[in-house]
Amino acid sequence: MGHAWIDGRSVELQAACAEAARLLGASRLPVIAGLGTDIGGARAAIFLARRLDAAVDHMHADVLLHDLDVVRDAGMMVTTPTEARVRADVLLLAGPLAADAWPGLATGTADGRDRQIVWLCPGRARRGARGAKVQIIGRDADDLPAIIAALRAAVARRPVGALPVAAKALAAAATQLQSARFGVAIWSAAALDALTIEMLCGLVKDLNATTRFSGLPVPPGDNALGVLQACGWMTGFPPRTGFGRGIAEHDPWRFDAHRLVESGEADCVLWISAYRPAAPPWTRDLPTIALTGDGAGFHRRPRVHVAVGRPGIDHDATEHVAAAGTLAWVAAAAPRDTISVADVLAGIAAALPGTPPC
Repeated sequence: MGHAWIDGRSVELQAACAEAARLLGASRLPVIAGLGTDIGGARAAIFLARRLDAAVDHMHADVLLHDLDVVRDAGMMVTTPTEARVRADVLLLAGPLAADAWPGLATGTADGRDRQIVWLCPGRARRGARGAKVQIIGRDADDLPAIIAALRAAVARRPVGALPVAAKALAAAATQLQSARFGVAIWSAAALDALTIEMLCGLVKDLNATTRFSGLPVPPGDNALGVLQACGWMTGFPPRTGFGRGIAEHDPWRFDAHRLVESGEADCVLWISAYRPAAPPWTRDLPTIALTGDGAGFHRRPRVHVAVGRPGIDHDATEHVAAAGTLAWVAAAAPRDTISVADVLAGIAAALPGTPPC
């Protein structure tokens, strides 16, 4: 069952889909943004974008592209969360990380060995290290690039200049990392820029000259990695991809939804946020179709609003499961009679003019 509104007035779901199709069909450059949805919703959104010559962008695209830029330019050695939990005897945490970003990693390895943790520039997040033996080096996140560069130099036994941390602590950390049987560097691209991530991945590569070390980026929420994978296999590109010229084109600047809206290039937005009632960050007024949970605080009321279920909570879903590091089917934890994003998008697609018969 779906709860739907047009200009704040409660309507049948079919009427909401018809109005959404009318707005999108009349648009010169529609944008499908947010994309906080499961794999079924992501696939339906990309199919709809192809049909409309629209652009697609995820709400966490900036974070995704920080890691992707490094993969594309320099390469990255990564492992899975399960491998890290079971095998890693040394962890290198880089920058601010929430304690729940690495659950279970503060305990020992599967064979009973103690796990050593070196945390570079945790900032206020260092509170999350309680209960674990953590060596903290540096505090201010702004110092992180210099500390990683100095750590690379120490690992390579090259001289290190003046630093915001003690040289003895840096040398001890370098020795600790080099003594790992299986080390893992963990970071969140939400807190680090691409150049810092590239430098950290360079340190991982350096350590592999004498031991086994790998990386583990912490994924953003709202099924960002799942949508990234769906977008990849359907278009060959990550989000921030457009279909305006009849083919998929990826450009992180051109197809940034926030820029398209604020510049006036986009004239209609389909906003999707099924995991939480998040509203778009822009304030410019333009026709908006919103598929969210209840309670989203919009700057301006959407023209069309459909309340959708939460994947994996209200209805079954396939999504990226961070703890496993892969796509998985997730049974609904508390099933409710709510409609999925994929079903709403199917209704909108069916109401577009010129829809071919099934």
